Amino acid sequence: MTVQKKASISVPAKPVSVYDFRRPTTLAREHSRVLELACETFARQWGTQLTARVRAWSQVTFDQVLMQTYDDYASSLPATTAMVLCTLAGPFPKAVIQFPASAGLGWIDRMLGGTRPSTAPERRFTAVEQALIRQLMDDALDDLRYSFGSLLGAPIAVDAIHYNSQFAQAAASAELMIVSAFTIQVGEHTAPATVAIPAEALLGQLGETAPVDTPSEFSAMIRSQLAQVPVDVSVRLAPANVRPGAILNLAVGDILPLPHPHHRPLDVAVGGQPLARAALGAHGSRLACVVVETQEISR
Repeated sequence: MTVQKKASISVPAKPVSVYDFRRPTTLAREHSRVLELACETFARQWGTQLTARVRAWSQVTFDQVLMQTYDDYASSLPATTAMVLCTLAGPFPKAVIQFPASAGLGWIDRMLGGTRPSTAPERRFTAVEQALIRQLMDDALDDLRYSFGSLLGAPIAVDAIHYNSQFAQAAASAELMIVSAFTIQVGEHTAPATVAIPAEALLGQLGETAPVDTPSEFSAMIRSQLAQVPVDVSVRLAPANVRPGAILNLAVGDILPLPHPHHRPLDVAVGGQPLARAALGAHGSRLACVVVETQEISR
């Protein structure tokens, strides 16, 4: 006797993205596209500026842009890293340019004519190194202002450099930040980098650059969409209360009396909610009902 086994087909699991409805920190599609274009321009400008400064082929690649709270942003960073805090004119929290301190030390080494063969350790910058990093960040901020244009209306400048992502309080924990992720390649070495700008410093200009629908338009679109959703409609008699024992002992031929008067129209219900009353009728060769009364719907 031969037993044949059926081959099991494995269905790949669909990717699931975690979304916190208590903190809907998402960007509108129109806003995301505008920010992506600005970040791509900034990446090209920053790469060109680095090439001129460190005297080595450099390229900055834009990876993604998203909106998240400052607490979530700081938690995603390494414990020890270089965080350049930048002040924005006006009542805004500080912006952040973050990159590994080891990558910054490699840039400094090339600026001074060296070619560091291995990755430098993660450590604080000396006074001279900090001055050189500030020059690089000043150039990067110039590129940022050029690339974002009218989106970044507030003047921005380097304030301080911190090395612990958990203690560098650039903004309140719940403050929303527009976080852009980049990959910086200088010579053969690559390093991740992020730029975080307070959302309130950009969202006002984003609304003017790429206007989105107003709340009233949202409501109109929702009502229009709901009107096109098919629903199940039932025509039913008045329900009867029956004990479980009678249901369990039901047999063919049993009669269940219904408390529905013969002169009363049938109930028309949607999702179990009566909406109208109708009399039995016909439509061609099929049964139909004729609505004779509608009920007021509580909103």
